[in-house]
Amino acid sequence: MPQLCLQGALSCFQQACLLVVGGRAPEVEWLRKASEGRIVWAVDHGLDACLAAGIVPQRLIGDGDSAAPAAWHFAEKKGIPIEKFPPEKDDTDTQLALRIAKEAGFPAAIVTGAFGGRFDHALSTVMSCAFAPLPCLLADEREALFFVHSDETITFTPAKEPKAISLLPFTPRCYGVDLTGTHWPLHGATLEASSMRAVSNVLAAGSRALTVSLQSGLLGVYFVWHE
Repeated sequence: MPQLCLQGALSCFQQACLLVVGGRAPEVEWLRKASEGRIVWAVDHGLDACLAAGIVPQRLIGDGDSAAPAAWHFAEKKGIPIEKFPPEKDDTDTQLALRIAKEAGFPAAIVTGAFGGRFDHALSTVMSCAFAPLPCLLADEREALFFVHSDETITFTPAKEPKAISLLPFTPRCYGVDLTGTHWPLHGATLEASSMRAVSNVLAAGSRALTVSLQSGLLGVYFVWHE
């Protein structure tokens, strides 16, 4: 990511596709940097963000109910492969895109345009990525959310110090949580989804990186740079 360097069990993200979905659009320059060297797919309204940044996606997925009609027409004229679905469906456009990305052989997905907008849409996107059929991370220039799985250790080195760092359990309990490099470290902690208390941490004085490890569960590591 442009604002964050990762180390750990994350080699799958080197070949990840970039899914631009329909929440708050990422800043143009951030999107351009994030898309360098990557396959970019637009998910319905995410097409508008792609075109605003001068990016022609390699695929368009969705039901066409939120992208600007002119943008959809441009994609058709440009010959972009389109996977169009009826609005009356069970899966969201993002869920469909994640499944198609898995079927296409991508090892992971980076999802942007996931934050902001309607709470139900944002929550659906976050949960869909947390339990997706392939590893996912969500990011734009303001926020980022990563997932640490059982027996994983990941080191995060921000290019710019985040305003806040939070640990968010996505399973009822996360066991054996270690956190170093922050003002409030953890060692062998158990975090519960029913009482999310490990929020609004910051880097320790003089620290440029933090490391998170987990014995069991699914833990979200959330960064915010500006609101």
